[in-house]
Amino acid sequence: MAKSGVSAADRNGVTEPSWWIGRKAEAMKKFQASPMPKRNEEDWRFATIGAIELGNFQPGQKGSTTAEDLLKRSTASFPHAAKAVFANDRLLYLEGSEKLAQQGVVFESLSVALEKHPALLEKYFMAHPVDLGAQKFAALHAAHASAGVLIHVPKNVELEFPLVAFHWLDGAESAVFPHTLIVAGENSKVTMVDFLGSTDARGAGLACGVNDLLVGVGAKVNYVGLQQWGSAVTSFQLNSTRVEKDGEARSLFVNLGAAYARQESRSTLVGGGARSEMLGLSVGNNRQEFDQRTLQCHDVPNTWSDLLYKNALDDRSKSIFKGLIRVAPGAAKTDAYQNNRNLLLNPEAEADSMPGLEILNDDVRCTHGATTGQIDQDQLFYLMARGIEPRTGAQLLAHGFFEEVIARLPDKKIGEAVRVAVADKFASMRTRGGQVDSMEKSVSPARFHPTALPEEETLDVRALQGLGK
Repeated sequence: MAKSGVSAADRNGVTEPSWWIGRKAEAMKKFQASPMPKRNEEDWRFATIGAIELGNFQPGQKGSTTAEDLLKRSTASFPHAAKAVFANDRLLYLEGSEKLAQQGVVFESLSVALEKHPALLEKYFMAHPVDLGAQKFAALHAAHASAGVLIHVPKNVELEFPLVAFHWLDGAESAVFPHTLIVAGENSKVTMVDFLGSTDARGAGLACGVNDLLVGVGAKVNYVGLQQWGSAVTSFQLNSTRVEKDGEARSLFVNLGAAYARQESRSTLVGGGARSEMLGLSVGNNRQEFDQRTLQCHDVPNTWSDLLYKNALDDRSKSIFKGLIRVAPGAAKTDAYQNNRNLLLNPEAEADSMPGLEILNDDVRCTHGATTGQIDQDQLFYLMARGIEPRTGAQLLAHGFFEEVIARLPDKKIGEAVRVAVADKFASMRTRGGQVDSMEKSVSPARFHPTALPEEETLDVRALQGLGK
């Protein structure tokens, strides 16, 4: 049964301004007053509410892993301009902020930002909330948030290398509330990568994170969230992106860990020429559940958005996708695309897809769709004929399935880091011999809503070149 009992703790020695204290108090009241979601609510359709385990997790408690060990684990495989490391919402390490400051760039932990840049936080922190069903958990985040980074890139500054942050959940009774706030000034450019992980791959805990991505006029923001929480963690990741005139936003959410992971993402285009690309990639096994809810909101004319979410599901894992393209009255010349594609590696896996359109203008071009299919048996046989056992062959095909998503990242070294993380997830999944062979004629429980039938996914074996090395 879902439970709620998160308790407060002092973190990072923050001297909090009165407005911040007031907001946190109001947020806690909202959290406590809001009921737990119910499956018959449209925003929670198909979700396993009983999998949402809040328990009595403690924010900010000291974990058992040494700081030295955590810092060794907190290594990015690509060049980066700055790095922050947090464990149970406690800042362990920050590098690069002073050098960035010479360009006028702010890269600070939230605790330091409250003292050095309170006006930025007061204006932008959760100013454009996500409202796709998890408002109760957004309030919980607002009541406890003290860890994460504030990034402010001033006008005409383009950062050559990415910024990175590591957030560690250390201990089975821990709760973390990571926050990333990016404010990109006019004609600026920034890339941010969040690594979200547990010290215990099988550990429990609660992770409730929020991202605010504010893209100024002509600015470019790239964001990657790589989620590798322990296999018993309950996770919420809520993203709000707001793009002004001629701005470009691109986000990729990679879901590999957690028992239940709810990811909500809203992209709002508020200026002509604004562009938003929303990408998702999930690999599920055992009884993992990935609950994905998205909104592409076109408020003005001449805007563009493209969403591509892909899920590969093994064992009895499950994905839920509910996405909406909303075109406001007067938002002519809108181009919007939405595609959810699911690959079932086991007949007991489940994918529920609910793409949708709400168009209040005639002069637009909008498409949406979803496909759910199983491993192509001819392609699997091609690999087996070369000595690759069925389960490994299916995983190689799944690698090719994800290439369309990963290839959209402009930084190829970050893309390679995503490939490695996906490969590590597949390597951790138990081998089950020839189970894949029996899938050819099986009937899967995948559902597509509201009316279309599932279509079989066809994969190109040529996309596998180099993946087996």
